[in-house]
Amino acid sequence: MLMDLPNLLTLSRIAAIPPLVALMALGTPLASASACLVFAVAGITDYLDGRLARDRSQTSDLGRMLDPIADKLLVGATLMMLVGSGHAGRWGLYPAIVIMLREILVSGLREYLAGVRVGLPVTKLAKWKTGFQMAALGSLVAGDATAALLGVPFLPVDTIGEVLLWLAALLTLVTGWDYLMAGLRHAGAVSPPAPAPEARRG
Repeated sequence: MLMDLPNLLTLSRIAAIPPLVALMALGTPLASASACLVFAVAGITDYLDGRLARDRSQTSDLGRMLDPIADKLLVGATLMMLVGSGHAGRWGLYPAIVIMLREILVSGLREYLAGVRVGLPVTKLAKWKTGFQMAALGSLVAGDATAALLGVPFLPVDTIGEVLLWLAALLTLVTGWDYLMAGLRHAGAVSPPAPAPEARRG
């Protein structure tokens, strides 16, 4: 089961973290471009592992456990390196905090709900959040230095990344609130919304 292709792809995201961190630490234009490539490939595996698992009927509890762990490790390591190196911009720390806190919140909710055998499905808005987040991180990892290396120094990669990071943080707040309310409803702390009254019939 561990050696199934979807699980191997998930594990490859974890394996990509050390070389990604090392390349980001070097900070040269070539290293930044290489780090962006590593991150992009890791991001693609996030899409492929779930699709392959469904297509091959290889979904498993192990895969469902590993997938969010790999995602959070990759995103967390990348965010910390970007903030620590200053590549996230002057105000990049704040959306990074929002994103990290949301990941911790959702992890805690999933752990609790798993204990009462209740799933916490991923919403469509959460998938959009992930898309903006991965695009933002990839842009910031590449940076303006990569744009210059590729012969397009006029492309404001850093600015694009910062804008996308703030958009991702905004979606993070919305989806985090939705997940929190769902968790509280299952815990009995919040009453479920009342059903809409039926239209009066003549």
